[in-house]
Amino acid sequence: MSSKSEPGRSGATEPTAATGAGTPVAVKETSSPAKETSAATKETASPRESAPRDAAAPRDSASAESKSGQRELKKRKGQFLVAPRHNPTLQMMGIAPLQFSVVEQALRDSPDIEIIDRVGPKNAIGALGAGMPGGAGVLVARMAEEKATALAMQSQGQLIVERDQSLQLLDVNYPQSELVNYSLPMSGGALTAEFFVTAQDKPIEGAEVYMFGSLLPARGVTDANGRVRLTLFGETTTSVRRLYVKPRMDYWSFYQEQPDISDEEINVVKLRALSDWPSLANFPKQQQLSWGQKAMRLDQLPPHFRGQGIRIAVVDSGAANKHQDLTHITHGYDIINKQRDTSTWTVDTLAHGSHCTGVIAGLDSAVGVRGFAPDAEIHACKLFPGGQISQLIDALEYCIEKQVDVVNLSLGGAEPSEALEQQLLRARQAGVACIVAAGNSGGAVQYPAASQHVLAVAAIGRLHEFPADSYHTQSLTPQMDTNGFYAARFSCFGPEIAVCAPGVAITSSVPDNNYAAWDGTSMAAPHVTGLAALILAHHPDFQGAIRMRNAQRVERLFQIIKASCRPVMVGDQRRTGFGLPDAPRAVGLLPAQQQPTAGIGSTTGMLGGLMGSPTVMQTLANAYRELPQMMPQSTQLGLSGYDPYANLLAVQQAMTMQNNLPSVFSYRMW
Repeated sequence: MSSKSEPGRSGATEPTAATGAGTPVAVKETSSPAKETSAATKETASPRESAPRDAAAPRDSASAESKSGQRELKKRKGQFLVAPRHNPTLQMMGIAPLQFSVVEQALRDSPDIEIIDRVGPKNAIGALGAGMPGGAGVLVARMAEEKATALAMQSQGQLIVERDQSLQLLDVNYPQSELVNYSLPMSGGALTAEFFVTAQDKPIEGAEVYMFGSLLPARGVTDANGRVRLTLFGETTTSVRRLYVKPRMDYWSFYQEQPDISDEEINVVKLRALSDWPSLANFPKQQQLSWGQKAMRLDQLPPHFRGQGIRIAVVDSGAANKHQDLTHITHGYDIINKQRDTSTWTVDTLAHGSHCTGVIAGLDSAVGVRGFAPDAEIHACKLFPGGQISQLIDALEYCIEKQVDVVNLSLGGAEPSEALEQQLLRARQAGVACIVAAGNSGGAVQYPAASQHVLAVAAIGRLHEFPADSYHTQSLTPQMDTNGFYAARFSCFGPEIAVCAPGVAITSSVPDNNYAAWDGTSMAAPHVTGLAALILAHHPDFQGAIRMRNAQRVERLFQIIKASCRPVMVGDQRRTGFGLPDAPRAVGLLPAQQQPTAGIGSTTGMLGGLMGSPTVMQTLANAYRELPQMMPQSTQLGLSGYDPYANLLAVQQAMTMQNNLPSVFSYRMW
């Protein structure tokens, strides 16, 4: 029950919430609201009597600031999550569970705490979900840092009080900004260069152009004439290090190290159409499976394996269902706009959600891309731009209530969240399988992929699947196998990685009715999500007892995905997990693979002698990046028919022989 101070009594605590054990959880105030109101009224009514002349000056200054349209910049109140902590140990010690409704009322009564939202079960299905104590939910509140700290201490460990962290999408289409640890020059010259981006004899509007020097980069977007002018301070044409051009759609990106920039003439950048690449010939007029889908052998499944009866949620930036590949998507929920209109999930300003959804469930038609599970029921949960942990908890609540089977989370946050961890557990116990992108920092696996309740997916790429002058080359690493697979440079790694999937140069749908080739663990996770839907729909195990929605169903699904994998031997199992899932094995058409025990086995250890060799693998990676320079040289030598892309593996085999490695070794490995 809540206790309030009696009128006129000083030193009272207001408001106070009592726990089940009788321990108060108080939000302390320095003075009573009644006194503050009285004082404020008195000052307003008689300013001459209550305020001396020197005290009036700050108010006059503030008033003048307000009239001039200016105000001093200060730190805003923090946004926090407040939730009951699920801790069976406290109950075993005889400490009664917290009465969260009383805490909520106390916080709402506090004058300097603003309750923004309450996330929790909205119907019977959600209320019965396990993992969140009593189905109490989570409060989203604005308060000062000191207030949040005090609340956490007073709860005696029974409340989670943590910052509502911002989330980010996990694609690498944009160069990430580094810490600014230098200053722009205060004087001196500047390099200004103009660029004209064109393709197929027409200007390309909306292409992002990045020019990198030794200091901060310059960035601009081409206009309707395909032109953009960029300025780098303190740089010259010889100090420009890199040029990156990212078209919005339909063309390959362009990337050039040490570009020959002119500050006197217009620099012309010619882009290639996606369909210029051999594996995408006649695309999108003729429907294609992506190289990633073929690598997972989706093309070898029976035509009726289409994910019928399975519900998939894509928690992302929405889905543009006016796109020809996404017209069958009719379910969704705009979490970030839920106070006004939840139906705006169809507006995808970032294109990220539409791209992921195309990989998972693109319509099976004569054009465009076909997803893994085109007959699955897709729910587009819009969380971006601006998504936070509280909204992800809300999205998972939606998935529990709608009885979603698989959730794709191509997103991540900075630090683990205890409140989100409880919701992930609750979702798993409700039979919701969460498949999460590992992250693109190139370091440790990011959260929530690091959670023990999800399946974490790393990204791999493959040679021959993108032009050598595209930005995709920046994903290359020395870790490569004889099939051309390599661990993507940007992909996070660690013991949490369960499997890997294609995440470099993945072609899929983007608004309005176009296509783009993107990189990221964001692109890898949808491959596994789509396959998971096929497993649930068609694997014999899920037609019987395991069909019941619970944690055992999720665990069995994850086991099948791992057991279907073909090892990707790049010398470090932390980068690939169990390997690349194989669709025919995953759906039960072929027996599961014999999986290695935990840790890196002897086979992978032997691999370090071959694929871990810096001389061998760095030469291969450099050769791929330098193919545009190799082509004219081969022509001068009379080798006009020379195709360096087709001969990279031959180079690898030759280098293997040069290092005196036994030929039987390669056959045993692959």
